[in-house]
Amino acid sequence: MKFTLKPYQAEAVDDVLGALEKARSVYRQEGVNSSVALSATTGAGKTVMAAAVIESLFWGSDKFGTDSDPGAVVIWFSDDPSLNEQTKDRLREASEKFTYDQLVTIKPPFARAKLSPGKVYFLNTQRLSKTSLLTRGATVDDEGAFEEMAAGSSPDLQGWTIWETIGNTIDDPGLTVYLILDEAHRGFNTRTSSEKPTLVRQLINGDDGQPAIPIVWGISATIERFNDAMRAAHADQSRRALPSVQVDPLRVQESGLVKDVINLDIPNEAGNFDTVLVRRAATKLQDSSARWERYAKAEKANSVVRPLLVLQAPNTPDTDQIGFALDEIARVMPTITGDSVRHVFGDHTTQKFGSWEVDWIEPQRVQESTNVRVLVAKDAVSTGWDCPRAEVLVSFRPATDQTHITQLLGRMVRNPLARRVPGDERLNSVDCILPFFDRTTAGNVAKFLSGAIGELPGGGGKKVLLDGRELQQNPSIAPAVWEAWDRVPTETMPQRGSRPVKRLVALAQALSSDSVRPGSLSEVERTMAAVLDSLAIRHAGELEEAIAEIWTVRGMTISGRRKTGKLTYAEFVERADDRAIRVGFDDAKKAFGADVAQAYVNHLAGEDDGDDDGLREAYVRVSALAIVKQIREKVDREADELAAKWFAEHRVAIKELSDERQQAFEEIRAEATEPQRGELRRPRTRMEDFAVVDEDGQLAVAPVANRHLMSDKDGDFPLSSLNDWEFDVVQAELARSSCKAWYRNPARAAVDSVGVTYRDATGNWRSMHPDFVFFNEVGGQIRASIVDPHGHHLEDSLMKLQALTRFAKEFGSEFHRIEAVAKINGTMRILDVQDERVRAGILASDQSPLELYASNLAADYDSAR
Repeated sequence: MKFTLKPYQAEAVDDVLGALEKARSVYRQEGVNSSVALSATTGAGKTVMAAAVIESLFWGSDKFGTDSDPGAVVIWFSDDPSLNEQTKDRLREASEKFTYDQLVTIKPPFARAKLSPGKVYFLNTQRLSKTSLLTRGATVDDEGAFEEMAAGSSPDLQGWTIWETIGNTIDDPGLTVYLILDEAHRGFNTRTSSEKPTLVRQLINGDDGQPAIPIVWGISATIERFNDAMRAAHADQSRRALPSVQVDPLRVQESGLVKDVINLDIPNEAGNFDTVLVRRAATKLQDSSARWERYAKAEKANSVVRPLLVLQAPNTPDTDQIGFALDEIARVMPTITGDSVRHVFGDHTTQKFGSWEVDWIEPQRVQESTNVRVLVAKDAVSTGWDCPRAEVLVSFRPATDQTHITQLLGRMVRNPLARRVPGDERLNSVDCILPFFDRTTAGNVAKFLSGAIGELPGGGGKKVLLDGRELQQNPSIAPAVWEAWDRVPTETMPQRGSRPVKRLVALAQALSSDSVRPGSLSEVERTMAAVLDSLAIRHAGELEEAIAEIWTVRGMTISGRRKTGKLTYAEFVERADDRAIRVGFDDAKKAFGADVAQAYVNHLAGEDDGDDDGLREAYVRVSALAIVKQIREKVDREADELAAKWFAEHRVAIKELSDERQQAFEEIRAEATEPQRGELRRPRTRMEDFAVVDEDGQLAVAPVANRHLMSDKDGDFPLSSLNDWEFDVVQAELARSSCKAWYRNPARAAVDSVGVTYRDATGNWRSMHPDFVFFNEVGGQIRASIVDPHGHHLEDSLMKLQALTRFAKEFGSEFHRIEAVAKINGTMRILDVQDERVRAGILASDQSPLELYASNLAADYDSAR
């Protein structure tokens, strides 16, 4: 893979591969057809995950511990040929292993008796219709379903219909057909064709001699949509449904693949302000362009993000209005010319907007056509379309068209770098400008978008701002406070299935490639060789037994007597050959990593040893080392300790690297099997709302407070995002004479957010983010405190409280205070989790946190302390 999978992507790929392996097993052993669904919100990277799965099917994967399926044939089915082409491009972009001849679009003439293994075939509904050149000649019933494949009735220029080709492929016992139903992008829009349910039903289930597809893998935004599609095809009861794989939308948001902030701009009064707000949108586009230029220069990046402005017109557009808007944009940005503007209307001809003649562009080509800076659209451009560089939306739709606005916003929230820009919320935001909304509808818009946010990519966790303003680092904050911030502990979230030695090798490769520690990979190989030498001596007895086991191949002979029909069983033992030894060595590569395992073979055999027996014995010895549990565990511990040592040694050097490289190191750090101490980075910019919606749905000015690490030019931070408890805590803490600064901790995993890791009820790793960090002067030093107004009504509230308690046990000495706060019967109560007695009580509890706050473990919150 060209891309490093995000943790949630790697877990989903692992789960899908496990499901497909089970599906393959039940098909080959029991003849049972099956289906599995992967559901993930828009922006989660479903095509990247699919690329990793297909790559593993074709070539196997050390990372996921899977062998290749040499008979794998993949059919990718949707009902839009242009989206199939877009998917082909994305697969090639995601994996360097896919060649052009392995990604095949099925179109006439297609003269194949069978599909070939190791290839992905792209098929769409139209190619299966009764008028398709791929199917003509077959008998068709009144509903358009194919009743039979008449002998000799093949389509023009072909020896086989596409149905015969697919059927022959399924019938071949050496091949396994995997059908990917791409329902996520468009695949099952029933309005596309009245034939479609019938065609999909025949493709999946077979009909009149046409065999059923053995394995169906659905990719969908929701499990419900996939299940609906299967029901429409009458396929929900004809095959075994394996457990679905669902990606948590919050983890997508935390990953940084989608933007964090949505800024809403609307007029403050009634009137016609569309040209004013269009001018504002152009200014935002201009500012964003300059920001991306500066960021690329600072990062020494090879390419620069060219942000896009989208003009959304009603279904019946006012061409003069669009023309005026384009005039205003060009006045602000003179570089915008006719070549910079395109449209994606259903009519693919050149459109006349005032004095502008605007050509049509295929929606899937907008992202790569960086000369296009303004796009004119109607609804959601195209279902399945996304354009990560689209950052500004101006919608000429009225307030009654909120759904259309949300649909288009949902296509604009993917981050253009496929990662969060560290500490810079301005570059992690999208602007939505609504000229035909006003103050009376502002509250409804905010509530609507906040409520609909779960349907947007990434689900909850986004900020919707009505008067969003950019905050910078507060110049009044003393350097000593920032130095205290740099020392604040945070935790990374572990990844499932991580291998310590592979993590160490990845770290060594990164340190070496960034010239932080040249030759570190060779250093790892030498260190691990010394460790394995030592362990081989210490566990000599177990190792000899393991070596004997590697050399032994066990089998069974079954004999039957014709006269009595009785069966007899006899075990046999043979000496392993080179192929059997290679199988054992594959397990060693999974345990120690391919680099370390092969390097240790070379170490044992010697560079100049041409003796095949000596080399064979080296492979056997390494394979045996991997099956001795004590050796494997000790090697893992040594790898973790060396990785921790190198992270500590090179902490400063890593912080001096580019954002992209720093993130690569953080991803390696997170590949540990247990939470690791991470490194916070200072926030650069922040977007906050200086408006609140009152009880009447009207906009009001938000209250502000000073001394926040991030502020406007007046040194203020708005308190618009605080609830009543949080507001009271901030006022109380700022009233302390020792309080020098504070920080509203972002409620998401980010380099500028303090994170606490815990396992949820299902055993999956999660992270929680305490609400506030305060900085107090204690004994002449600045020390950080965590004060977390902690809700006690949510299902996971006890887990999060216990997570904060464990965090305090690990890092409590580095803080002045760590306290959880809640309001009980009108009184604010605290649990001081730095107190050993309180910690013990919380960790042993299975009660609601409400009971803990009401118990003698808690105390009244005293703002004067």
